Amino acid sequence: MLAGDGPTARALRIAVGEGARSRPMKDVPMLTLKGARGHNLQSTTAKFPLGRFVCVAGVSGSGKSTLVEKILLRAVREKLKLTTEEPLAHQSIDGWKALKRAVAIDQSPIGRTPRSVPATYVGIWDEIRKLFSLMPEAKKRGWGIGRFSFNTSAESGGGRCETCDGAGVKHVEMAFMADVVVPCEVCAGARFSRETCDVKLHGYDAGEILGLTVEEARQVFSQVAKVKRPLDLLHDLGVGYLALGQGSHTLSGGEAQRIKLATELQTGGGGTLYVLDEPTTGLHVSDVMKLITVMQQLVDRGDSLVVIEHHPSVLRAADWILELGPGGGALGDGSWRRGRRTTSPGGTRPRRRCCGAENARGWAKGLTRTPSAGDHRPARWNSTTTSS
Repeated sequence: MLAGDGPTARALRIAVGEGARSRPMKDVPMLTLKGARGHNLQSTTAKFPLGRFVCVAGVSGSGKSTLVEKILLRAVREKLKLTTEEPLAHQSIDGWKALKRAVAIDQSPIGRTPRSVPATYVGIWDEIRKLFSLMPEAKKRGWGIGRFSFNTSAESGGGRCETCDGAGVKHVEMAFMADVVVPCEVCAGARFSRETCDVKLHGYDAGEILGLTVEEARQVFSQVAKVKRPLDLLHDLGVGYLALGQGSHTLSGGEAQRIKLATELQTGGGGTLYVLDEPTTGLHVSDVMKLITVMQQLVDRGDSLVVIEHHPSVLRAADWILELGPGGGALGDGSWRRGRRTTSPGGTRPRRRCCGAENARGWAKGLTRTPSAGDHRPARWNSTTTSS
């Protein structure tokens, strides 16, 4: 296996710790969440260094999602006056003024209908429509950019197929089964009317452009920077096989998440807190390394990254690790480990520079938990430890 040339063999030959950075931790500003009490968390205080790659690990039920998604993210968004659900109980949050945005890049769909496609989500379809409107045939017919929108009706000047309303597919209702999705019998999935498809760009009509994969489109638009840059990001994230016009209802959660990452990488860097929940789920080991590279780019440009993750490669690439435990449910929240990864890239074992008092396993208890009345955890977990 290791001697082969396939993606699995190549990934297995990668040195442990590849993708890690050597970022300084001295005097790094902290985002401090105090007194988190949601679900299994019991008056817990956690520190997250800003401008760094932070991983939150721990067994199932230890409170990772509660801490990061239901308290930290919501509390920051609330402070920034952004739309959010109410955060679960906590005492306070400090250090948030250094942030401008707080975003969860999750695996929810980028849209619910076939009209939501990668090309529109990452913002390249508007640029491609402009190019179509500049073609001689389009100018001859007096067509503007709106003609090449599959969401604009003919009455409004659009050139979509009116049979399928630009979706490229039709839903056939079945009496006792789920609806069946079939290609439109008029446009054959092209989304546009026959007249609109008379206009060619680099030898392709609008429907054919949407049918290209990301890899194919990178070649076609190699000289168009505003189009090629997002395509390169999708390629780097390992989704070069997706078609530009592939309906969002056909995308997996991991594919949707990586499309969102590509979109975020096009925004100006700095001042954003990104939260990801187990982004390696379902990824091949070779794609994990691509994901790590892209996540490091977010941090390199000045953003803060908090990732709930268990994958060893991701943990080794992190600047800072928080581990919840030692168990789940009632056994959680009693033993926290916080430390900095100090292994150099290519090292075989991660070492940690720990902060605070050492516990029996050689880790620092990097958070404080105040016992509450009726606390039934073992006595050795009820002591309060102050982190340095």
